[in-house]
Amino acid sequence: MKNIKQKALLCVSMISFLSACEQSKQLDTQTTKDKDPSIWPHISSEVAVSKDIEVRVKRLLSEMTVEQKVAQMIQPEIRDITVEDMRKYGFGSYLNGGGAFPNGNKHASVGDWVALAESMYQASIDASVDGSTIPTMWGTDAVHGHNNVIGATLFPHNIGLGAANDPKLIERIAQVTAKEVLATGIDWIFAPTVATVRDDRWGRTYEGYSEDPEIVRGYAYSIVRGLQGNGRSGALFKDQHVISTVKHFVGDGGTIKGDDQGDNVDNETTLFKVHAQGYVGGLKAGAQSVMASFNSWHGDKIHGNQYLLTTVLKGQMGFDGFVVGDWNGHGQIQGCTNESCPQAINAGLDMFMAPTKSWKPLFYNTVDQVKDGTIPKSRVDDAVSRILRVKLRAGLFNKPSPAHRRYAGDSRVMGNKEHRALAREAVRKSLVLLKNKAGILPLSPNQTILVSGDGADNIGKQSGGWTITWQGTNNTNADFPGGTSIYEGIRQQVEKAGGEVTLSVDGSFEQSKMPDVAIVVFGEEPYAEGQGDRPHLAYQYGDKKDLQLIKSLKSQGIPVVSLFISGRPLWVNAELNASDAFVALWLPGSEGGGVADVLFRNKSAQVQHDFFGTLSFSWPKSPTQHANRFDEELPLFPYGYGLNYSMTDTLDDTLNESFDISSSVNEEELLYDVQPKKPWALYITANGKRQLVKSSSAQLEGLEFRTIDRFVQEDSIQLLLKGAREAGVKLISKHGFAEDLSAYVDSNAYLTFDIAVKEGAISMATVGMSCTGDIPCKSKVEIPHSKLKSQWQRIAVPMACFESLGARLSHTESPFSIAFNGDAKLELSKVALRTSAAKTFIVSCN
Repeated sequence: MKNIKQKALLCVSMISFLSACEQSKQLDTQTTKDKDPSIWPHISSEVAVSKDIEVRVKRLLSEMTVEQKVAQMIQPEIRDITVEDMRKYGFGSYLNGGGAFPNGNKHASVGDWVALAESMYQASIDASVDGSTIPTMWGTDAVHGHNNVIGATLFPHNIGLGAANDPKLIERIAQVTAKEVLATGIDWIFAPTVATVRDDRWGRTYEGYSEDPEIVRGYAYSIVRGLQGNGRSGALFKDQHVISTVKHFVGDGGTIKGDDQGDNVDNETTLFKVHAQGYVGGLKAGAQSVMASFNSWHGDKIHGNQYLLTTVLKGQMGFDGFVVGDWNGHGQIQGCTNESCPQAINAGLDMFMAPTKSWKPLFYNTVDQVKDGTIPKSRVDDAVSRILRVKLRAGLFNKPSPAHRRYAGDSRVMGNKEHRALAREAVRKSLVLLKNKAGILPLSPNQTILVSGDGADNIGKQSGGWTITWQGTNNTNADFPGGTSIYEGIRQQVEKAGGEVTLSVDGSFEQSKMPDVAIVVFGEEPYAEGQGDRPHLAYQYGDKKDLQLIKSLKSQGIPVVSLFISGRPLWVNAELNASDAFVALWLPGSEGGGVADVLFRNKSAQVQHDFFGTLSFSWPKSPTQHANRFDEELPLFPYGYGLNYSMTDTLDDTLNESFDISSSVNEEELLYDVQPKKPWALYITANGKRQLVKSSSAQLEGLEFRTIDRFVQEDSIQLLLKGAREAGVKLISKHGFAEDLSAYVDSNAYLTFDIAVKEGAISMATVGMSCTGDIPCKSKVEIPHSKLKSQWQRIAVPMACFESLGARLSHTESPFSIAFNGDAKLELSKVALRTSAAKTFIVSCN
């Protein structure tokens, strides 16, 4: 394989960890008595302790009230606070979440960002109301460039950078990202993500550099040093640097079935040797903040895990910066809410991330808990000392205000020529060539080329999630000024060489212009955490439009080069078989021209750039395979695989395309039980209107909704119908993200729900599903209302019914809706997808 020298450098100090990789699938039961802090090493940070700073921290702390201290520990979000709130409370920090912009304007200018930063800063040091002059700091998720801001340089997501396996490149990317962030007045970045991803069904797989700690550890060190400066030379936190965060501590990439915010049950040795190596590298480089993870470890939420946050991270590993929470993550701790969680602070969390209006009750509740001793004052003093220490180290007390710092408001910094050139280099190095039949690549640009597929001229799709909006959705090419789509990059090179290029998304072309070769660009739609979780790794199992496009072109005698956009390795055996060449693009970002740099020779027939990238994730040979490096089970393409132009491709066109989808289907997949299950939200509907359910009761004209007790508290729904038409409830995907439920058709599964009509009469009842995408669709099945009883009964509708009536279940937007006509009181419970219809009334779809 290639890049041997780079890999050898990263392997230094890692040999002792490799045996842990072999044990990564062990699911040992861990109890408190089993915990062993000695597993975790002490990390000698390159950010030295300063006696002068420690003296200043103690002096500041001695002058602060309880209210001022708690304010340092609260981090609200820009959509939910005002400048006057900052003046009154003096928050230690604030953030913009994905899809949050100054003045709510997606197209806010660099100047708009700086203006907000300046006003918040000035309010924080204004002592007229809160008596504090401690400067605030602004945190942002700049995870592949300054991805929240229109016009920023967008680099490949981490999975692509992992394939590049080039720590020096990563450090340069971090330096550029810091400058673009500083141009908007922001001084703190929530990066890098250092998850070691072990199950690619996880929707955040693309945020990980690798399935193995080999790359993760070295990259964490390089990114932190690029963002904050070189601690070894003393060049820390200069005017071109920002504060860095390593996240999410710890084990987020190892949850059962890749469930976002799920449970990691690895033993402690594996937790350290596989999942914590990014912290070894990041803390060595001097990362000043660590973000706690949403996930649990053996059922214990990390936000409330005193052993990991305090005993391990702060004690054994010697971390002296602060621990910040993730988006209301404290509210997931048992016994906590978003508005009150002393358990998190007592466990070692130093700063609540408190978006929404929950910050205000959280502030007052925490103040009360400190005053009554629920939270020891010593714990608060430790938390605030850590926050002040970082602010002093970063120079926030001495630097000019945000509007007067270097780069601030300089639109020439944002997405400039040099930055985009670096991103283009990163794209070239991240591409992985999986197939090159008969050496079809590199292509000559001096020929007739057809570019097709819905990813060809779509910068939003090639950039993925965490791109302007949180999920990366609802963006157009106009939202990427200065960016280049994959097609545009190809067009520039082909036309420059005298060739001819045509863009046709559906693959159609004039017969008089038969192409010499077709390039098909396709892949996953953008997604971020939660919405990106998958039940299996089959690509387009239910809707194979991309495969059909490739085969259509091939049937006309046209060679096909497939360019696959994805945030993870996926089972694409059929697409591989049908393609002459196949390239994993990952999520390349805004500089699509880097793809053409590698695909094409120049007009003198010379190779411009060879393939450089190799797999940092094993590529599955089946949709249910989750093999990782050092596992005995062999994947289709192993870790480190990647062809270049000097290699002979031996892959044939007979890869297995069969798959029993039922193996990936749970016997019971709850959609609603006590509450709507992820990723669904519950709405009430009546007379053509709908309303999101936000509490235990809601109403529309003709319909009253409330939760009731059946087996446990508020586990079921009561609907009171008062002459309403088509009144009922509906589950809808949050953020409009489609889910693939096609596997449940092949498994002969059912949509089931429990129902009882307690009073009155029903004249009509239907249950339905609907989908989204380029062809919206819906289907309804009528329930014989005469069969509904006053006692609880389970109704089952075959999933095949919905598909036969037009639902595209690979693009499901709503997996369940139920509507009634009549005057009645009825109750609903336990909506689920089930593989068995035992003890049910099965509805016919005829």
